Amino acid sequence: MRLRRSVATDLEPLNRLLMDSHPALLAADYAPDLLDRALPLIARANPGLLVSGSYYLAEPEDGGAPLAAGGWTVESPHQAEPTSTGHIRHVVTHPQATRQGLAAAIMRRSFEEARAAGLTQLVALSTLTAVRFYAAMGFAVEREEVIAMAPDVSFPAVRMIRTL
Repeated sequence: MRLRRSVATDLEPLNRLLMDSHPALLAADYAPDLLDRALPLIARANPGLLVSGSYYLAEPEDGGAPLAAGGWTVESPHQAEPTSTGHIRHVVTHPQATRQGLAAAIMRRSFEEARAAGLTQLVALSTLTAVRFYAAMGFAVEREEVIAMAPDVSFPAVRMIRTL
């Protein structure tokens, strides 16, 4: 496995990873009708995130499609935070590559680089599916939230926080 920073040309491979992952992994925790409405909104890569310098892809050493992705930003995608707080962003793993340490490697890189940037804590807005993963990475549940993604899409999530 090779971990590298994402670039703008990773948009389509990341979109494929998101579309392969989200329907399969979120189905156990979200109703089918909610996923039908939410997937077009959440299973798309953010072009700005790809060129942020703090978003990473895990891919096979010999090349090929990414198997996991994720990263962090200082900017919050949802609400203002203290300047010492960063945000974990769009972590995803291919369903056939879960439990192999790929997302954990991305998180460790994120922790190191966020700490080096002067941050003292990170917030993760977790899907219901990923709460156990984030807890294993040292995050604590702060509160449940509902993200209003569109007029007919209210997506349950869990806000979690970790000290660096």
